[in-house]
Amino acid sequence: KMRWTLFEEMIKKTVGDAGVSILILLLIGMMSATWMISGVVPTLIYYGVQIMSPTFLLPCACIISAVISVMTGTSWTTIATIGVALMGIGDALGIPSPYTAGAIISGAYFGDKLSPMSDTTVLASSIAGADIFVHIRYMLYTTIPSIALSLALYLVIGLFYDGQAVDIHQYLTGLRHGFNISLWTLLVPAFTGWLIYRKTPSLITLLLSSLAACVCALVLQPEVLVKIAGETALSVKSLFEGIMLTCYTSTHVDTGITAINELVATRGMAGMLNTIWLILCAMCFGSCMVASGMLHAITRVLLRSIHSTVSLVCSTVTSGVLLNLVMGDQFLSIIMNASIYKEEYAARGYKPELLSRSTEDSATVTSVLVPWTACGMTQSTVLGIPTLVYLPFCFFNIISPLMSCLVAILGFVPDPGKEEAKHD
Repeated sequence: KMRWTLFEEMIKKTVGDAGVSILILLLIGMMSATWMISGVVPTLIYYGVQIMSPTFLLPCACIISAVISVMTGTSWTTIATIGVALMGIGDALGIPSPYTAGAIISGAYFGDKLSPMSDTTVLASSIAGADIFVHIRYMLYTTIPSIALSLALYLVIGLFYDGQAVDIHQYLTGLRHGFNISLWTLLVPAFTGWLIYRKTPSLITLLLSSLAACVCALVLQPEVLVKIAGETALSVKSLFEGIMLTCYTSTHVDTGITAINELVATRGMAGMLNTIWLILCAMCFGSCMVASGMLHAITRVLLRSIHSTVSLVCSTVTSGVLLNLVMGDQFLSIIMNASIYKEEYAARGYKPELLSRSTEDSATVTSVLVPWTACGMTQSTVLGIPTLVYLPFCFFNIISPLMSCLVAILGFVPDPGKEEAKHD
């Protein structure tokens, strides 16, 4: 017996809030394509396969992604840039793509969770009422053991994995045949890093990085652009068409080797449209769950089962994962989870950092493991690996919620003091 206008209002609000994310998705499609065609990613792959060892690729991929994500504050940009290059290096070294994707995602979400510039970190701490830097320090109790265990597992896989022998020379030849491999292309990621250092907004950073890659393509890869345009002669018209097609739609570059052709193929902004449509559907579904009161009914059942600190933390973690499954959106899950338990934590005298940490340990890191969430669909599209295929190898994302519960069971949670409870 809920009014239809309530559903419409919730849908409009939720889809409106997702508007920036949709624009970011389109720009990620544009940036990943321009970074590939400009030669940035091929150059990173070319030198990366000569430096990295198959044994240490997975832990290195995880660490590199973690460092970049901490500096940028976003897992999406990390995966769309350095993540794509690491996928290519993994393929060249004979490492199965799901393994590499799992390591990249684990590192990217480690940084997304701990970076003070991350949207999820800011959101979780603000909704719970915690100071952001105290929140980050509090997360170290669960995050450091989780990433350490993940790195150990990736190292074990690298040590015992007997991969197929790959002709690295063949990969290098194919990349040189298809692109002008030059260290000058690395000016584009350097420029992007400078924008991030200046704390430029994400939309502007992605746009300017894409435009810089377009300029790089015009200077260093004109023959590639002419082929993409379907022309035979170099002209302003063919270069312009090549750039526009690269930004918008699918492109293919003939390197003479089928495996590399598939690796350097791009989809542009059009390749993100299926993901955007699914996100809109997930937003509408989650909005209806909230407006109808169904979600609150589910959470009331969880609140009744809380009798101790362990059950409180475990319930928070469980509902964070459940909200990702139901809401289909990482940010909505964080907001709902923190809002549901905020009064309960305050009534028991616990610091808000415990709530924000439990929320991040669950809602933030598991969103990428759900195929119908914005994170799951985006990373699956960018990396070219179905969500359920890379899921078993995202060790950090799987271990984090379990570690949060384990830390509570072991008693690494401060007991609420009388003064603290009174203050809250």
